Amino acid sequence: MKYYLAYGSNLNKEQMQMRCPGAVPIGTTMLEGYELLFKGSAVGVLTIEKKKGGKVPLGIWQVNEEHEKALDRYEGFPTLYYKKEIPITDGKTGFIYIMHEDRKLCHTSQRYYDICKRGYEDFGFDVKYLEEALKRSTEEFE
Repeated sequence: MKYYLAYGSNLNKEQMQMRCPGAVPIGTTMLEGYELLFKGSAVGVLTIEKKKGGKVPLGIWQVNEEHEKALDRYEGFPTLYYKKEIPITDGKTGFIYIMHEDRKLCHTSQRYYDICKRGYEDFGFDVKYLEEALKRSTEEFE
């Protein structure tokens, strides 16, 4: 078993059960030193980037190799996202997907935002992190 750290649409428990049947949400953690952003091309999706003083809430999923393969396909690994190991607790690590940093900030679709918002609610996170990410990502377009 492995630990997958989610911060975007894969916090949505209904969506994760369709994508990775049998994956188990086992807890939460806060990733320090990163911020949440919407990036992409025509429509943005969530990613994280290093930022001093930043915080990103993460949902922790217990997954198997088949789940990881399904997540790799969904996340466009290794073209759109790369994977990084992040320490969680008691010497354990989890993997997280991070979008290649050369992608541009942009708006997102209401549908994607709503899926992410539901995931935040599923894990009991404050949606302010999502709202602030949208604001940071779209200020230059307003």
